Parts: sequence; structure tokens; C-alpha cells
Amino acid sequence: MFRRKTVAAAAVLTLSLIVALLLIGGCGGDPAGDPAAGQEKVAFTDSVGREVEVPAEITRIVPSGTMAQIVLLSLAPDKLVGLAERWSPDAAEYLDEQYYNLPVLGQFYGGKGDHNLEEIARVDPQLIIDVGEPKPSIADDLDGISAKVDIPAVHITATLETMGEAYRILGELLGMEEEAAVLADYCEEVYSRTQEIAAAAGEAGAAKLLYCTGDKGLNVIPRGSFHAEIVDLVSDNVAVVEETASKGTDNAVDLEQILLWDPEMIIFGPDSIYDTVAGDTKWQELTAVKEGRYYEVPAGPYNWMGFPPSVNRYMGMVWLTKLLYPAEAAYDGYAETARYYKLFYHCELTEEQYTELVARSF
Repeated sequence: MFRRKTVAAAAVLTLSLIVALLLIGGCGGDPAGDPAAGQEKVAFTDSVGREVEVPAEITRIVPSGTMAQIVLLSLAPDKLVGLAERWSPDAAEYLDEQYYNLPVLGQFYGGKGDHNLEEIARVDPQLIIDVGEPKPSIADDLDGISAKVDIPAVHITATLETMGEAYRILGELLGMEEEAAVLADYCEEVYSRTQEIAAAAGEAGAAKLLYCTGDKGLNVIPRGSFHAEIVDLVSDNVAVVEETASKGTDNAVDLEQILLWDPEMIIFGPDSIYDTVAGDTKWQELTAVKEGRYYEVPAGPYNWMGFPPSVNRYMGMVWLTKLLYPAEAAYDGYAETARYYKLFYHCELTEEQYTELVARSF
């Protein structure tokens, strides 16, 4: 259990500082000029066991990267003071202007590590939050970031199975337990339902599926890879490779290999070759293409299947189970999508928007 505990010494230290300043007649500066002066602190133990001193009342947060950005937008949009990455242009259709136009600070952690120190100082965040699966070096990395920018940083572990618990921990950290519980319950409900639908289909009834990305459609999401978690959960993922690349889009194969797999169904990532396969004689040799069982993953404001592999994947579970097993997934597609967009993007999704999102996806 992760707990916040008051750091009693902070109150004593603050009182001593005030007394000292009064005794010396105010020499050495005015503590009122520093918004952090005298603020109560609490100790928070994050998911990797780091005890981090954070403000007791947190009102200004920033994400460490894009995975955290999606999660924090859903739970605490009004506490966000900056983004790790600019939203895509089509996100403007779904996000409120105040969230869409937040300043971009860059990524604190991960491959880019391109944070803008000047912009960070301007927005003055109280806390950096990292969400996702921890790397072995995560504790040292976050300690280093905190030392560099003088802002506490915490890690909250979140996987496909544990996203609900991650929301509950974030709710405790941010003083938003009730709001977090709603999102946590949703994630647990959808994940459980997806497992039940997959189990009902059974191993024999699992769809033989291939997920293709890239401008030539030849980058596959292989079985057992991080980006294949949903595909593996609900289908028989035919993409079996000897070595799985660490980056999801780096598993390139040739069309001959895809012909050997000959999947029953194919899903193409956004900006792939969905539009052209029907007119390509080579792709027409595939059963899925000949029989019209190929689809494009919906995207807006994020790819529903991942990239980044954050809480957007729960929308992917809703869509993919409905596509593969419509009898078992007997829920209303629009109603479920509108529910997700309301909870996670604070957007009232119209039927027209839904129809446009899934126009190439069923």
C-alpha cells in the first residue's frame, strides 16, 4: 500500500525560519516572495519504493512523457501545466482548447529526454509524474531528473492488468480518490470483460489476426511483444518472429512471410496502406484481402491500439473485441466509445464523430 505521510519536521523548520527572520529584522529576503516557502510537505512512496517529499496540496503537475500525459489528462486535466509532447492536430476535435494549448515542456524521461528548462521554470510545476512499466534504472533516472530541475519526480507503475490500481495510487497522491476510483473501475471492468470475451471464443475459435504498420504495411506487431498485448489477449496472433525488436514498429518482414502466415484478418495501423491493398495484386493473394477482412485501427486523438501504449489501449480492447467477436461483444459500439471519450478525454462524442472514427474499422 502506498501512503502519504506528513513530514512533521517541515512544520518545525518553517516555524523556526519565521522566528529567525523576525529576530534579524527581515534581513536576507522575504519568504513571501517564494511560493514554496512554508508549504507543508508529505512523504509519498512511489511504485519503485522511492520515498519522495511532495507538496501536501498538489495543484501543478507535469507528465514525464506521452504515456503519463494521457493518464494525467484523464484524471487531473486542470492540474496539468504543461505537456511532454504536442497533441496531434486532429486532437483539437476532441480536447478542450485549454488542454490542447498547454505549453510543451518536452519529455523528462525516455528516448527523447528533450525537456525545456526555461519553459519548465516559467510554468513552475510542483511535481513530475512518470506512468508506465519501470525500467531497471528508473529510480536512479528519476533521482537524476529531480536533482537537475529541482522538482520532485515519482513513478507509478501501470500495465494493462494494473491500470486500475495505478489510478487509485494517483488519486491518493493528488487528493482525487473519488475521481480516480471511477477511472480505475472502468479499466478493471473493460479488462475483465475482454478476458471473458476471449475465453468465450476459446483457443479454437480465436481469430487468426495480423497487425501491420508502416508506410508499406510490412512492419508487424509480433506475438509476445509489448505492443501486441491486446492482439495476443483476444486473438491468435500469427506474427511469430525469432527476435522481437524493442521498438514496436521495427519488426519488418517481407510480403512473402505475410503470405506464408496468411491471416484470416488484418488490421492496419493509421497512415499505413489500408487504402491501396485492394488494388495491389500481391496483397490480393492473401485470404484476408481477397475476402475483405482487413481494417484500419481507429485513431483520434490517439491510436486506439497504442503508440504510446497507455490507457488509450482500453479503447482498443472495446473496438477489437467488437470487431472479432460481435456476438460475444454485444454492447453498443457508439455508446461504449462515447463513454470512454467522456471519461478519458472529457469530450462529448457525437454519433457523427464516432462514425467517422470507425469508417474504415468494421
